[in-house]
Amino acid sequence: MSYQVLARKWRPKSFATLVGQEHVVKALTHALEQQRLHHAYLFTGTRGVGKTTLARIVAKALNCETGITATPCGTCSSCTEIDGGRFVDYIELDAASNRGVEDMTSLLEKATYAPTRGRFKVYVIDEVHQLSGHAFNAMLKTLEEPPEHVKFILATTDPQKIPVTVLSRCLQFNLKQMPPGHIIDHLTHVLGAEGVPFEPAALRHLAKAAAGSMRDALSLLDQAIAHGAGKVEEADVRDMLGTVGDDYLYSILDGLKTADVQVMLNVADAMDERSLSFDSALQELATLLHRIALVQLAPQALTDDAERARLAPYAAAFDAEFLQLCYQIAIHGRDEIGLAPDEYAGFAMTLLRLFAFRPDAGAPLAAAPARAPVSAPARPAPAAAPVVPDDWHGLVLSLPLSGLSRQLAQHCELVEMGAAQVTLRLPPVHKSLLNTKIPQDKLQEALQAHLGRPVKLNIVLAKAESETPAERTRNEKRERQEKAVAAIEGDQFVRDVMDIFDASIDESTIKPV
Repeated sequence: MSYQVLARKWRPKSFATLVGQEHVVKALTHALEQQRLHHAYLFTGTRGVGKTTLARIVAKALNCETGITATPCGTCSSCTEIDGGRFVDYIELDAASNRGVEDMTSLLEKATYAPTRGRFKVYVIDEVHQLSGHAFNAMLKTLEEPPEHVKFILATTDPQKIPVTVLSRCLQFNLKQMPPGHIIDHLTHVLGAEGVPFEPAALRHLAKAAAGSMRDALSLLDQAIAHGAGKVEEADVRDMLGTVGDDYLYSILDGLKTADVQVMLNVADAMDERSLSFDSALQELATLLHRIALVQLAPQALTDDAERARLAPYAAAFDAEFLQLCYQIAIHGRDEIGLAPDEYAGFAMTLLRLFAFRPDAGAPLAAAPARAPVSAPARPAPAAAPVVPDDWHGLVLSLPLSGLSRQLAQHCELVEMGAAQVTLRLPPVHKSLLNTKIPQDKLQEALQAHLGRPVKLNIVLAKAESETPAERTRNEKRERQEKAVAAIEGDQFVRDVMDIFDASIDESTIKPV
């Protein structure tokens, strides 16, 4: 007996065995139980989610010899022939190869005749969006008022291409992509029934590669069993799929967490030795960073307790703002990897960028001013003085701040730095920076660490009386730009060229060095 692939062998044959489409099953079950039968159904969804399978189950429910039922027996001649594709009153049409008006006209002419064996003639038109415009027009009247013995089931992966005149004549059901958890559970059941040894971690890679398609997952499982010589192990599945193992990704995060850049670069070297895809690695890293952000901000979104526990240390170690920056660096690194001298250099540079932008990256470079221990009575606490605003600029540069907390510090003006309290003045135009307490708390923590004593941060909304760090940065940038423009315009060679060619200078193209 020839081998039957898993995708066909484990194709659901009843509503009860259909995985992941409970919302559709519920509606169809109620309709069949109450005998509220529509003449046309439209099933939409991506590949491999069960559109044609669901059509076959509906055909059995309508033609089962036990009567119209939501639980067809599966053993009568009608049910077995529909499962085997031999039932004379069940007609499947592939619109990709039968898309013309002649094909549709021929089908509709046959639909007028009574069923040969069953209770209903069931016409399933797969990938219906590929029908020509004339074919759609030809079926409109029959689709709206078909004979009592005819049921139409249309299936498509692209419902936007179906005319609204057709959509309005159908009951539409959207089949969802399979969540990874559903796929893993089903593959576990299949492997158990088939008696194939497997590692649970391997199934996660298969579920991810299937991208929501149960059919793809079963096909990949077939391939994995063959690749692993009768068993499914994580290392073999990774090699088969060419995916980057979680160990590589976690090593990158470990190096980032411990500020060890060599650990991060070792990952690039190890991947290069095994010829693994650097583009896929950045994609997987971005996915992992997204999952860590979920643990930080919406832990209930992760239903896998083991995954949540694995990611929790990284969620605690990384600042939420830095995590968002890491995500951006990873996805932009994918865009730029094709522009790099080679993929290894592009990947390594992305890792270096992650390392360079970590919150404490600039701390060792900006030495804090020397200060005596807090207990030393000979050194009084700093007090407000006319030169205090100038000191604030340098202090902001030395503080290990990022994101909103850095913006808050840069837009503030120092009013007083007392022994127990630091008072800042924030212009009302930037009051949105105070919408949450997180930036204020981080700025207060940074000031306490820098000063070596507990201080309370007090921010007053008022017009600034002196130049804030942000304003100074803008002014310095403008001054450098003006000097660069003046230097170009004052150059004798440039003036001669302008005179000869009656040209002018586009100042936006001049950048200070």
